[in-house]
Amino acid sequence: MLAVIVLVEFKPQHLGYGLSRFVLGRFPLRYVAGLRFSKLLGSGHEGGFGLKPSASRQGLFLLFDDEAQADAFLDHGLLMTAYRARAREFFYCKLLVCSCKGSWAGVSLPVEAASPEHGPIAALTRASIRPSKALAFWRNSPAAETSLAAAQGCQIAVGLGEAPFFRQATFSIWDSVHDMNQYARSGAHLKAIQAALQQGHFAESMFARFVPVVARGVWQGKVFR
Repeated sequence: MLAVIVLVEFKPQHLGYGLSRFVLGRFPLRYVAGLRFSKLLGSGHEGGFGLKPSASRQGLFLLFDDEAQADAFLDHGLLMTAYRARAREFFYCKLLVCSCKGSWAGVSLPVEAASPEHGPIAALTRASIRPSKALAFWRNSPAAETSLAAAQGCQIAVGLGEAPFFRQATFSIWDSVHDMNQYARSGAHLKAIQAALQQGHFAESMFARFVPVVARGVWQGKVFR
């Protein structure tokens, strides 16, 4: 199987279309060939992981049977065509899962590749936050997100979520496993994760790593070819 992350920032005149996507949800994806799992995701202000939602940015996480079906959707799918026509920035990355701990809506991603010894690696962390633990969780999040944005070797980082406050995710791409591990095992991120696990912040969580196959487009002014 092949995973795909899609990020889009809509032009100001198309914000209404972007908001309509949340009304329709995953309905337009019901009959996409080979699509096994999908999540429509909002984003924090300026693409971050903060409490203020973004009106212009959103994302998709998709899991396909194979790369050919993913390519057909990315190149010719009606939704992707509509996104590109209305986007100020559009980015996608095709991904092979190299590790997955936990689940997302009861689904655990199947491992399809070995962890890379050299070259880039991507990470997706997501969690359903217990309402009773939300305030404690968010107290640690701003510092962790600030350190992520400035971390050595971080090519791209974006905060995403299925629902404000309680169902959150972060996607990032790194130059190397070493750079990603240096961030994960130090500073504000480590403090936030330790607090979340020790205090039972999450009703469900998933920590997945991927080998990036292809990254294309523009995100936060950075061009990926």
